Amino acid sequence: MLDLHTHSSFSDGSDAPADLARAAKRVGLSAIALTDHDTTASHSEMAAACARLDLEYVTGVEVSLRDNYFPKVQRDGSVGPRNIHVLAYFVPLEHDHPFQVKLAALRHDRDVRNKLLIAQLRQFGFERLSMEYLTGLARSIHSVGRPHFAQAMFDLHPEIVGVQTEENWRLVFTNWLGSEGRSYVPKTSMPLEEFIEAAAGSRTFFSVAHPLVNYLERFDETSIATTMPSILASLRERGVQGIEAYYGGTKSPTRSLMVKLARDANLIPTGGSDYHGHYKEHVSLGLGQYGDLYVPDEILEEMRAAVGR
Repeated sequence: MLDLHTHSSFSDGSDAPADLARAAKRVGLSAIALTDHDTTASHSEMAAACARLDLEYVTGVEVSLRDNYFPKVQRDGSVGPRNIHVLAYFVPLEHDHPFQVKLAALRHDRDVRNKLLIAQLRQFGFERLSMEYLTGLARSIHSVGRPHFAQAMFDLHPEIVGVQTEENWRLVFTNWLGSEGRSYVPKTSMPLEEFIEAAAGSRTFFSVAHPLVNYLERFDETSIATTMPSILASLRERGVQGIEAYYGGTKSPTRSLMVKLARDANLIPTGGSDYHGHYKEHVSLGLGQYGDLYVPDEILEEMRAAVGR
C-alpha cells in the first residue's frame, strides 16, 4: 500500500519527517512520498528516517501552477485564472538545477503572497497577526501556509473566528482564506508547461493532485464523466503523466471512476491521502478521509517505468 501525497513540518503539515516515517511504517505502507509545498528541504531527514525503517521513499513536491487552457468561471460569472496543484516525483535535488530554480521562484511568490494576506487580514480586524507569530508556528518563514494562518487566527482572535472546532476550522477557509474568501490572495501565475519544461531530462514524473478539486465545482458522476476526459487528454498532451485518481478526499465510487478515466486517457492513476497531521485531523495517513483508501504497490512500479527509473 502506497501514500504518495503527504506533508511534513517543512511545509503545512504538523509531523516532523522522522515522525511521519514512523507513522507510515506503523500503518503498513510499503512506500511513501513526501510532497511538501514548493520545497524539497525535507529530503535529507525523510530519506534518513525511511532508510532506518526499511521503508521505500520517493522524493516529491507539490506546487500550485496556472492552467491557462481551462479558465475558471467565478460565482459572479466572471472568468479568471485557474490554479491547479501538481505533484512531482523523483525530482532533481541539485541546488542550481532549473527545476530547483523554479521552486525557489514559487517560494518567493508564497512569501510575497503571505505578506499581502497578513495586510488584508489586519484590515478586517486581525490586528495581532504577524509574520513573527506565523513563523513560530511553521518551521521557517518559507514554510508558512494557510493552516498556519488559520491556527494563528484561532490563537490570536477567537473573538472573530470563534472557538477552534472542526466546523469553525472549515469556516475559516470558506470565509477568509479559500478562493472565495474575503482575504484570498491569488496564487502564482507560473504556467504548468513552464514548470514541466524546467525538469526536462531529469526523469521527473508529474501528476495532477486532486483533479476534481482543481477542475470541477460538482463531483457527481455525470459531471465527472462528461467534463474530465477532455481535461485529462489536454494534460497528457502537455507532459503530465498521471492524475491523483486514488485521492483520499473522495469516496470509493468516485475513485474507481477516476481510475477508469485515467486509464482511458493513457495516464497513470497515482494516489495519496493528502495527510497534514493534526492540521487535517479527519485525514488518516495511508487511508485518507474515509478510511478505505488503498493505493496499489503496482502504481509506483508504473510510475518508475514511465520515466525510465
